[in-house]
Amino acid sequence: MKVLVTGAAGFIGMHVAQHLLARGDEVVGLDNLNDYYSVPLKQDRLARLTAQQRFEFQKLDLADRAGMAALFAAKKFDGVVHLAAQAGVRYSLTNPHAYVDANLVGFVNVLEGCRHSQVAHLVYASSSSVYGANTTMPFSVHDNVDHPLSLYAATKKANELLAHTYSHLYGLPTTGLRFFTVYGPWGRPDMALFLFTQAILAGRPIDVFNHGRMRRDFTYVDDIVGGVVHTLDRTATPNPDWSGAVPDPGTSNAPFRLYNIGNHSPVELLRLIEVLEACLGRKAEKNLLPMQPGDVPATCADVEDLTRDTGFQPSTSIEEGVRRFVEWYREYYRA
Repeated sequence: MKVLVTGAAGFIGMHVAQHLLARGDEVVGLDNLNDYYSVPLKQDRLARLTAQQRFEFQKLDLADRAGMAALFAAKKFDGVVHLAAQAGVRYSLTNPHAYVDANLVGFVNVLEGCRHSQVAHLVYASSSSVYGANTTMPFSVHDNVDHPLSLYAATKKANELLAHTYSHLYGLPTTGLRFFTVYGPWGRPDMALFLFTQAILAGRPIDVFNHGRMRRDFTYVDDIVGGVVHTLDRTATPNPDWSGAVPDPGTSNAPFRLYNIGNHSPVELLRLIEVLEACLGRKAEKNLLPMQPGDVPATCADVEDLTRDTGFQPSTSIEEGVRRFVEWYREYYRA
């Protein structure tokens, strides 16, 4: 296939593109290389892709309507994996317009490109943050998610609504994937595992929110990639049993699907820190803090639908995943 991967210089985007290239697909990677976090890290990820055959890089902003339309018209993609977005819950509290531009305007440009060039399947990144104020665990795609707790979460919920509209009006097959706390080599510097590792090695205290009682469904990046690619290969179809009298949020009578991708095994933040300390051979000095605005105390993914439909099954333990991350971090930063 010829596949567009947006956010190709990003954490998950690089890993997905590598997987697609390894199996023989042609990949066009799109990224605007913004400075939300380290541009050199993004460039180093990108260098791993540009060194391979069948990869082409396009530096382009999602919000560039004309540029996006021209790209789709010229390339005629078979599939699209849309991972580019303005990420981060806390950053959305102070920079809301960045989320509107990338996650709303940019997503409409992706949808329009898919519609006008007859893309066979759009797979896009949603987020576990859409569950917001929900407290019933594990989180299910069949639950209502109308109470987001951050602007970031609200834009991801909006993506799902926009995708459904295009699936209904234009028959565009769309699948939204709600990622649960992805970690691993080449990860984002604004994520907890990266920040903790950096601080512990530098001898600085780490900020531990909610006094360490947060529980997260940490999911290793290779497991995420497996779920993304399995989903891309299984084009979304209508649910013949869907009823407007009792509407199921996770499916539709249009070619629309939502899935969770998580480890289905939540880990308390203090346990993650213990595993990290063991891998680093150093103890962390903890600065225990209250919950931050926009955060949720716990996440846990119900992945039954994804397992049933695609065969996806997470397999990486937190001990193994953190070990691999630390090995990469020490090598990359010569730490």
